[in-house]
Amino acid sequence: MQFKHPELLYALFLLIVPILIHLFQLRRFQKVQFTNVKFLKAVKLQTRKSSQLKKWLTLLTRMLLLACAIIAFAQPFIPNTEDFNEAQETVVYLDNSYSMQATGKNGSLLNEAIQDMINNFPEDEKISLFTNTQTFRNTSLKALKNDLIQLEHSPTQLNYDALFIKGKELFSKDKSSSKNLILISDFQQKNNPITFETDSTINLKLVQPKSTLVSNVSIDSVYIANSNSETLDLNVKLSNQGEAIDNITVSLFNDDVLLAKNAVDISESSEATFSVSNNAVINGKLVIEDAGLQYDNSFYFNINAKPKIKVLAINENTDDNFLKRIYTDDEFEYNSFKINNLNFNLIPDQNLIILNELESISDALKTALISFKNDGGYILTIPSKEANLNTYNQLFKNINLPQYNSLSSQQKRITTINYNHPLLANAFYSKVTNFQYPKVESSYSFSSNANSVLSYEDGNAFLVGSDGIYAFSSALNDENSNFKNSPLIVPVLYNIGKQSLKLPQLYYTIGQPNSIAINAALGQDDILTLGTPENSVIPLQKTYSKTVVLETQEYPENAGIYEVKNKSEVIQNLSFNFNRTESNLSYLDVKNTANISVNESLATTINDIKSSSTINALWKWFVIFALVFLIIEILLLKYLK
Repeated sequence: MQFKHPELLYALFLLIVPILIHLFQLRRFQKVQFTNVKFLKAVKLQTRKSSQLKKWLTLLTRMLLLACAIIAFAQPFIPNTEDFNEAQETVVYLDNSYSMQATGKNGSLLNEAIQDMINNFPEDEKISLFTNTQTFRNTSLKALKNDLIQLEHSPTQLNYDALFIKGKELFSKDKSSSKNLILISDFQQKNNPITFETDSTINLKLVQPKSTLVSNVSIDSVYIANSNSETLDLNVKLSNQGEAIDNITVSLFNDDVLLAKNAVDISESSEATFSVSNNAVINGKLVIEDAGLQYDNSFYFNINAKPKIKVLAINENTDDNFLKRIYTDDEFEYNSFKINNLNFNLIPDQNLIILNELESISDALKTALISFKNDGGYILTIPSKEANLNTYNQLFKNINLPQYNSLSSQQKRITTINYNHPLLANAFYSKVTNFQYPKVESSYSFSSNANSVLSYEDGNAFLVGSDGIYAFSSALNDENSNFKNSPLIVPVLYNIGKQSLKLPQLYYTIGQPNSIAINAALGQDDILTLGTPENSVIPLQKTYSKTVVLETQEYPENAGIYEVKNKSEVIQNLSFNFNRTESNLSYLDVKNTANISVNESLATTINDIKSSSTINALWKWFVIFALVFLIIEILLLKYLK
């Protein structure tokens, strides 16, 4: 038994007072003369014995009464556990990812956890709390209450392996305290199994609230499937967690204007298709009606005005009709000049420059091309059979291309396609292993075959390049090669042209690193802003002569359509969406995690922690005993004769 105020036990020394009064009482018996002395002597002897017994009993009850009162004020108790005297530290992780939008018994899983914290934690108890987005160290629930009520969902979740490490850092260095780490999450099924570091100094407790949600449909992505001069087809990919659903409606909006609706049946996945004008500027929003998670029911995308890609071909005495057929007027602004008639002032304004079988590259052209490349321009080199290799290699050395070696007159077939090269990403529906191999009559070899796009049967490269700088190893005229007639020429040259102007994607994902090229020529002190009419920020950006590359990751925080502005001028719009990984309704079975306490309710976990620091209070019993002895004393004084 222990005492909350043991210093009050010194008052037990007061018990000596009634003893002293009893031993040294001042009242004495007085003799009274009666006539019948013999009878009175017997009565006197009997009365003395009764009086002594009554006094001793009264003394005992008074001492017990006083002792019980003193002990009651000292507040005795019995601790429930052996570690009662240890100081308690509590750190709580509260998962506020979008998967916690799932409904539980009393609202969303996140709201259930917040209410359990508010209702069960003492307001003034010191705790530390961290979520996926915020950290509160050594505070109290009273100070946290408003932050908890206003807590918003996060598109990302901390890695499970990192939770224990971060929670451990929030504890003090006091080795004598009892440390309780509570992890509240639905524990979604991730790629790796859940593991926690073993630490005997920390009591790890998992709280996994159970969701009543059995189905969830989400919009995963949108892409352009087909396009022509008049229309393009938008394909919307949907996924479903749970039982198959019939006739789920997908609505397409341009700003707030409803453009079209489509209904699809979905089991695990499905697609809805919309046809829109190819020349329309669309601030798109796709919406489905689903009772599951709400964050994945909307999806934003943008189709902005498409500027024509500027392609400049510099020729010697070679036919460039094959280039004109690829770089058509609907997408490209194609210009072609003989080297002697070239206006060098046109070079900085281009997106792609093609050196078409030049016999040599002058110093002036080399300087202009190096500046053009450093400013983000694309260069494609088609060598001449009579090329001055020294002038070519001087240029290649400055633009990081492998240099040409001597010309070989051996006939070679082009047999290998590097499908993993960024130039050919999504260019083919499947890998083609057997096709009509184009050939060349003569070719140069490269000093390195790294970054090859197409290769000969002997392993040497036919086309090499990366980061917008490409070179063929052979002339493409009809006398030297039939590559012009090969189906490979269109995807190769078309993709080089398309990639030379980095147009924004249909949408970007929040929380992932994004590099977004904006076609804008800014003044020396000008910067671009990204935001809404109400709020905007200045993202990280790299400025070139014709473009500005914006870099985003953590911003924006919310899905939607955002304006890119130069001062007050809106240049274009960008769309951002949350990652769809939180749409998964598969959860880990954490109950099988060894040596870890697991509960479905935070209230149960908090009560378990409280039970290790609670007591059985005994002061009420001593108050009762004091009252009992008081009653006994009254009865003794009244009825004991």
